[in-house]
Amino acid sequence: MQVEAKLQALGLVLPEAPKIPPSLKISFSWVRRHGNRIYISGHGPQAPDGSFPGPFGKVPTEVSLEAAQEAARNTALSMLASLKRELGDLDRVTAWLMVYGMVNAEPGYAQTTNAINGFSDLILELYGPEIGQHARIAVGMATLPLNNTVTIAAEVEIAP
Repeated sequence: MQVEAKLQALGLVLPEAPKIPPSLKISFSWVRRHGNRIYISGHGPQAPDGSFPGPFGKVPTEVSLEAAQEAARNTALSMLASLKRELGDLDRVTAWLMVYGMVNAEPGYAQTTNAINGFSDLILELYGPEIGQHARIAVGMATLPLNNTVTIAAEVEIAP
């Protein structure tokens, strides 16, 4: 398990399944498999116990760009944990195809691409350019679920 060995070498831990607040109704799957494609619903950063620790609020007035980048990196861990629960082996991913990054941003904030780089940089570090390189969008939003700083969804291809 090459990807999991890299995570361990970096001292990174995949979080437990999301602990959803009772007030939030989830009417979707975190991961949807169709053929050799996996569609990953919007994830936010999680603590190792599966809770949602934030940061919460808008970039850059309530949350710094650096904190948003760290949130995006932690969101990658959240997403990888969902993939692990679905696939059993993160090395089954043969290509990261598309990443949809959303930033809880003040109107006119133009650094959304830099905020989502925290996610992309970790995926590239773990999977390398051959598998980890992906197309991406990184847009600012008026608000995000739970007032998260970032929410990220993705599409990957897997080995049969």
